[in-house]
Amino acid sequence: MDIIIGLLIIAVGAFCQSSSYVPINKVKSWSWESYWLVQGVFAWLVFPLLGAMLAVPAGHSLTELFASAPAFNVAMTVVFGVLWGVGGLTFGLSMRYLGVALGQSVALGTCAGLGTIMGPLLLNVFFPELNALDRLTFAVIIGVVVTLAGIAIIGVAGSMKAASLSEEEKREAVKDFNFPKGIAIALLSGLMSGCFNVGLEFGKDINFGALTPDMYKTLPATFLVTLGGFVTNAVYCFYQNSKNNTWADYKNGSVWGNNLVFCALAGALWYSQFFGLSLGKGFLVSSPVLTTLAFCILMALNVVFSNVWGIILHEWRGCSKQTIAVLLTGIAVLVLSCFLPQLI
Repeated sequence: MDIIIGLLIIAVGAFCQSSSYVPINKVKSWSWESYWLVQGVFAWLVFPLLGAMLAVPAGHSLTELFASAPAFNVAMTVVFGVLWGVGGLTFGLSMRYLGVALGQSVALGTCAGLGTIMGPLLLNVFFPELNALDRLTFAVIIGVVVTLAGIAIIGVAGSMKAASLSEEEKREAVKDFNFPKGIAIALLSGLMSGCFNVGLEFGKDINFGALTPDMYKTLPATFLVTLGGFVTNAVYCFYQNSKNNTWADYKNGSVWGNNLVFCALAGALWYSQFFGLSLGKGFLVSSPVLTTLAFCILMALNVVFSNVWGIILHEWRGCSKQTIAVLLTGIAVLVLSCFLPQLI
């Protein structure tokens, strides 16, 4: 029963993340770089900080925790957060050129596979005595392979969509649709986004041990990763503000109330995925396989729900029945990937 509860919590977090870009559509009169930065303040600073504080028992503080943790682990967690920030940055661009459904599918699929594998691999390089590679069991590898297969099938559906629609229909579904450019950006996003799980691996012991409940133990590391990612995104967004002369966005007082609300909502929904991941893993401790695959499962479910939103937002309108059938097959394979490892 605990395993079912854990998977359901992760699924709720995935649904929230996949819904996080819907409020962005309500942002008014701001350029991409302006609203991306403001929602990032909430998604990568405010809510992760609040989450990390849940891991701190009475009489202690986050400052004490980070000061007492191994400096190398703290530094590596932040560094991989900076690298993940590149993935988070290009993640938004992938949806700009491919749409919510296909953009998230390709980026998160790459992230799911590489993030799951890279964590134990790099941890083994720096701390071979931990035997991190032992976690990459046959069941884990099968789970990753099936997830990537589901992503590949959805990618085929996206390719079929791109080939069957006219340029006008593509623009109607996704304003800036550009399949070659979008695929390249989405693959880069997936590669760099996988660094999030690597950061969590380096920071998994940054907590108060037995004083911190299992469901909150990865939240301090999550904050360090998103902190690093915020730095990357802030630098780029400020650069774009200067390049595009969009500093005036922040001075437009008439839209601040509306935009702040929807950026905060988007940030809260986005952070829910990693808050749910931490809580869900607390219920999966009896299954080492699912604990290792939790990040991969989260990404797979993100793809499932993002394609549901893609259908709701009419991004697949005008596609043939064959294309929709391939899309639904890919979604079914991804759902299967969440449970298959436990059956092996």
